Amino acid sequence: QVHLQESGPGLVKPSQTLSLTCTVSGGSITDNEYYWTWIRQPPEKGLEWIAYIDPRGNTGYSPSLKSRTAISRDASKNQFTLQLSSVTPEDTAVYYCGGGRGYNYWGQGTQVTVSS
Repeated sequence: QVHLQESGPGLVKPSQTLSLTCTVSGGSITDNEYYWTWIRQPPEKGLEWIAYIDPRGNTGYSPSLKSRTAISRDASKNQFTLQLSSVTPEDTAVYYCGGGRGYNYWGQGTQVTVSS
């Protein structure tokens, strides 16, 4: 069974860069059929897709976040990461990592608050 666990700072100051890590166990980050993704849910709002990385390392981003977002993976650590730069209070949300052949595996989510 593939297990995903998000980690990162719970509190980030405005204008800083948010870095989140998703650690994968029970499966390989380089599996040639697994895609990996980040989504988020702001307070009182619906889910918002952020980015994905495919088995070949190709990436895709939400148009609204593309200029501030980077997704990458580290095969040696079996992890993938999200960086979101120039954060504002509107980036406050629960962030989830997900993956698998049909995005059938998800982490439990991590709360990120942007505040000075």
